Formats: sequence, C-alpha cells, structure tokens
Amino acid sequence: GAGIRTSLFINPDEAMIEGSASVKADAIELHTGEYSNAVSEAERISQLDRLRTAATRGRQLGLAIHAGHGLTYHNVLPVAAIPECEELNIGHTVVSHAVMVGMERAVREMKALLLRARA
Repeated sequence: GAGIRTSLFINPDEAMIEGSASVKADAIELHTGEYSNAVSEAERISQLDRLRTAATRGRQLGLAIHAGHGLTYHNVLPVAAIPECEELNIGHTVVSHAVMVGMERAVREMKALLLRARA
C-alpha cells in the first residue's frame, strides 16, 4: 500500500465502530460533541460512559482511538483519562485561550491537564 493511514470521525456508536473496522480504517476519532455540550451532570456522565465503551470496543477491534470536538480546559480531563484514547484533537480552546495568555502558556496549561489525566 501507499502507507496512508485512515481515520474516521464517528459518533461513539457501536454500529459506527463496527463499520469502521469492517472498512479497515486504521483509527477512529470519537466525536465528543455530545459530551462537551452536556447540560446536566447526569448527561455528562452518560456521554462519558458512551465514549469509554466506544474506546474499549474500538481497541478490541484493533483500531487506534482518538477523540475530539468541543473539548476545553474545563472538560478535557475525564476524556484524557480514557486509557485507550491515544490522541485528542483540541484546537479551538487552545487558540482562543492563547489570545489572552499567549500560545506558549496556553499549550503548557493544556499539556499539564493532559499529563494530570494520565497520572
């Protein structure tokens, strides 16, 4: 092959995960939007459970697990703590924060959160 890795951006849904494996994707990026937009604590916990279950199932099927969409400094820790998740796509919140504190500090603060989640 050409060595091109494929990653599919999907909802944390078992059928989508199974479909991703069936088309031989290398990775999936779990859409964290419903988690990020959760209004109540119960909804946030429910959406986090969906992400954890999806990450576990994806890994069982041999997929690399990524996640992203709407993650912020305030909600990233629980998602970053999902052991199967190898990569988080976090951009908007870092750039927005950088406008106020500078890019170096914004990245350093996000990195500290990610390291804390894995400690």
